[in-house]
Amino acid sequence: MAETETAQSPSALIDKRIAELADWRGETLARLRALIREADPDIVEEWKWRGVPVFEHDGIVCTGETYKAVVKLTFAKGASLEDPAGLFNSSLDGNTRRAIDFHEGEAIREDALKALIRAAVALNSAGRAKKKR
Repeated sequence: MAETETAQSPSALIDKRIAELADWRGETLARLRALIREADPDIVEEWKWRGVPVFEHDGIVCTGETYKAVVKLTFAKGASLEDPAGLFNSSLDGNTRRAIDFHEGEAIREDALKALIRAAVALNSAGRAKKKR
C-alpha cells in the first residue's frame, strides 16, 4: 500500500476510487455503497488487497470490485445465503463465494439487494455468536 493510502481512512479511499472512475462504474459503486449502508448502518468499510473496497460486519459481508465491463459485489459467504430474488449471477460454481455483476445501464433491484446484505450480516453475526459460546 502506498504511504499516502495508509494515512487515509478506508472510507476516504473508497470515495477517491469512486471519483477516479468518473463514469458509470463510479456511479454504480457509489449507489451500491449507499444501499449497503442503508441495509446495515453498522457496516464497517475497509480497504484491502491493494485497493478493494470491503464491507464488514462480524466478518466480511461483501467486496465492491470494479472492472472494465462490470461492477462486482462478491459476497464472502454467498453460497450459504438464500437468494430468492436470484441476484447472484457470477462465481456460482464455488463452495463459498457468490457474486453479482452489475453492467452499465442495468437497474439495481434495491430491495432485494438490501435483503441479501441483511442476510449476509445475520449469517456473520450468527457465526460469531456460535464462536463465543
